[in-house]
Amino acid sequence: MSAACLAAPGGKSGLRLHNREQQGFHTAVPLPAGSDSYRSAWMPRQMGPGTVVGGRYRLQERIGSGSMGSVHRAVDELLGRNVAVKLIASRARTEEERSRNEAEAKVLSQLNHHSLITLFDAGTEVSPSGTSIVWLAMELVQGSDLSRRLATDKLPARQVAHLAYDLAIGLDYMHRGGIVHRDIKPANILLFDYREDETRLRAKLTDFGVAQMAGDPNPQGEEFTGTAGFMSPEQVRSEPAGPHSDVYSLGLVLLRCLTGERAFPGLAVESALARLFRGPEIPDSLGPQWAGILRAMTALDPAERPSAHEVSEAMQDLATAGRGRRSMAAGEDPERVRAAEELGAASEDEADPILDRITALTARVLGVPVAAVSIVGGEQVWTVSGCGASRGSTDQSGSLCPVTVREDDLFIVDDVQKDPRTSDNPLVAASPGFGFYAGVPLRNANGLALGTLCVMDRRARSLTGEQEATLRDFAALAADVLQLRRDARDARHAAEFLNGEPAVAD
Repeated sequence: MSAACLAAPGGKSGLRLHNREQQGFHTAVPLPAGSDSYRSAWMPRQMGPGTVVGGRYRLQERIGSGSMGSVHRAVDELLGRNVAVKLIASRARTEEERSRNEAEAKVLSQLNHHSLITLFDAGTEVSPSGTSIVWLAMELVQGSDLSRRLATDKLPARQVAHLAYDLAIGLDYMHRGGIVHRDIKPANILLFDYREDETRLRAKLTDFGVAQMAGDPNPQGEEFTGTAGFMSPEQVRSEPAGPHSDVYSLGLVLLRCLTGERAFPGLAVESALARLFRGPEIPDSLGPQWAGILRAMTALDPAERPSAHEVSEAMQDLATAGRGRRSMAAGEDPERVRAAEELGAASEDEADPILDRITALTARVLGVPVAAVSIVGGEQVWTVSGCGASRGSTDQSGSLCPVTVREDDLFIVDDVQKDPRTSDNPLVAASPGFGFYAGVPLRNANGLALGTLCVMDRRARSLTGEQEATLRDFAALAADVLQLRRDARDARHAAEFLNGEPAVAD
């Protein structure tokens, strides 16, 4: 069969849709009783560890499964990286159905957002009998899903707001492209870099198995699409599910995060039917802001629900409530401040060609006009290397870096004009200003965040999963260079002391 062009959610266009004749795909896997899925599953008999799909992805252990398929850790033998490969039962039996599935896949492939899981490649393995298995090679997220996290406890309100913001901007991006997810639930939300003391919960939306174009009718024979506990009323009624259906489901997910309880408990049918007659119970203890947005998101009438963009704005307000200007202050740790100011003063008049190469490469690879390495002191910020930015120092009010050194990992603001932590900054307020900011803290050998590697753009945008990883890698290189410079200065001063020469500042 001929290859067709296919791209990937979170990736670039131009990937291949592989179709290969393969023996042994004839073992039926019955659905478990009470399954939330409506699909029949056909799984290959020999698709276990060691199997190679697409000519390059060697399967390892299974890391997830369901009635619609399974997910395996795998190795991309061409690029030498770990990926996740999902095997899905294809229900297409005619050429028309295959063409429809392929067309939908091509639409989904145009999605490119850091809140959506990155899909690298996709294809099918076809048996002589016509049974086909669809495989997806995806970004492997090192972390758990929200369902497992909620099995232990509910989440703090601010963490829920951060999570909801990530998901809402991802859904807004999808909806503007005409795509509806239709299966928003905790098991389809991946958490990464999660720690017990983390205040910024990052999330990625995955599993686009039942996503479709907004306004399309449900395919014949599909009475239910989604998962009973988190379906919208229109999905229960087998009506077309538009963008507001995703908003409703997200509202139920957030309520589950905040209360630790399902909004509509019971068996699948009981749970699904309950939402046709009433809204979920929202505890007064959540406060008026949370209660207001959750009631709006779970309104029975889709027209009364907010858009995903409006949800993201509400979540920004909830996530930053009470933080004020303190979130921009980075001087609470005296040891960090001393080390940073010593490094900043020493680097102010000394250009480093290696750092300059790193910032130039960062800007070029990520396609941004500005990339800079900055040292953040108690009151000052020193830009010691920049592509599109001048070297020199400024006070903290003229920089977006101080908030980044307070983060454990990558700090991203897709639209700095709308985020209250950044909107009043001179860099943003000035014409033409900036629209996007992302930064990674640079840590010394003692783990102290002394500065940042940041990128900025004049338009609002986002980073893909691969771009985020690239920025982290460049930041690690920049941190190593700064540490080597510090070590070299210390060694030089020690040698001067032993030789009886005065140690001078440099």
